[in-house]
Amino acid sequence: MMKSWLFRVVLMMAMVALVAGAAAAGDAAAPRIGKEDVKARLGAADTSIIDVRAVSDWKASKLKIKGAVREDPSDVDGWASRYPKNRTLILYCA
Repeated sequence: MMKSWLFRVVLMMAMVALVAGAAAAGDAAAPRIGKEDVKARLGAADTSIIDVRAVSDWKASKLKIKGAVREDPSDVDGWASRYPKNRTLILYCA
């Protein structure tokens, strides 16, 4: 009984550490921009707007950014290489 409890505590601590590390890495790697900045870049030749909402949320939504491309958020490795490296990618999910 004691071993099971200790295992659960250690597992929970490891999960918290992983989530915290991933969140910190994500903040440093991808800066956020405001809606005014996005509006200013709409239609720019060097920018792609990518909608990464879950497919069910995307289909149910009446609000979509004109010109945005929908990509599967669970397959970033599958589609990221289609965009030139010198292009600004703006990803949104809400």
